[in-house]
Amino acid sequence: MQPIETAYREGLSAETLLVSASRAATLKLANQRDAAIPGEPVLLHGADVFTHTKAVAVADPASDLANPLMGPFKALPLDWADAARAALELARIAGILPAFMVAPSHAEPPVAVTLEEIAAQADPAHLLIASRARLPVTASQDAQIIAFRSPSDTREHVALVIGERSAEHTPLVRLHSECLTGDVLGSLKCDCGPQLDAALHAMAEAAEDGGWGVLLYMRQEGRGIGLVNKLRAYQLQDQGFDTVDANTRLGLPDEARDFGTAARMLGLLKVEQIQLMTNNPAKVEALSAQGVTITERVPHALPDNPHNARYLATKRDRSGHLLP
Repeated sequence: MQPIETAYREGLSAETLLVSASRAATLKLANQRDAAIPGEPVLLHGADVFTHTKAVAVADPASDLANPLMGPFKALPLDWADAARAALELARIAGILPAFMVAPSHAEPPVAVTLEEIAAQADPAHLLIASRARLPVTASQDAQIIAFRSPSDTREHVALVIGERSAEHTPLVRLHSECLTGDVLGSLKCDCGPQLDAALHAMAEAAEDGGWGVLLYMRQEGRGIGLVNKLRAYQLQDQGFDTVDANTRLGLPDEARDFGTAARMLGLLKVEQIQLMTNNPAKVEALSAQGVTITERVPHALPDNPHNARYLATKRDRSGHLLP
């Protein structure tokens, strides 16, 4: 079994192609399999072998308009569904397209880990404080940065603490998932950059009144699908799909962020109660389920612009964010 993003290097071809259930549904192929199980990956067999080019045409929705599918395709029985799900989860973690070339079609592909083992490797309990330092920032010259790292995960999350810890004040906390395009490049397609800046300044204002704040900067680009896949989703948005449908067409979840890690970071900082800056009730529920006490949800809505108005409307209408 070979990820299609690396198969071209060796000029590989395969009898079958493994895709996620949502991608197969997008292509209207999932119903070809008898007794299809909702959410189960689909193994496709084509009229010809899948070369890298043909596999990409099926797996990458950016090609849907330019490369109409030339079937017929048949959905084969999948006797190794657990291994298939593990492979697709590894693809998501790696930030690559969730599709694999598989040959021969009757053989069970060797997968070194199971879903349970993947979850164990990502267990937030492994996360530890790696380092800390003073970090003057534009919003506050007295901020402190704390870095977190796990021996089983290469991602390094950080917390920025603004103000002096006080037992009399519940900290203002913002969970911010990494967004290279918005945070660094100033993208107008989302509201991430302005939200990050506004959160830091709100914490600085709280510190001036004796309070304090904590920004958790989570390394989970694109809501957990990775930078490259996020840019693939941008391509689909330019074709008219909203953010939810773009992820679905890619065969990826709309929400794959890890809130257990955020709760672990707060625990290591010995923060038990927080005022959470968010417009997303699901984020409140997810953190509460991890044992974090949220005393107040602090709205964090910012004005839209012509480039992100639809993105924010999708957040409100399809993802339940409390936005005007």
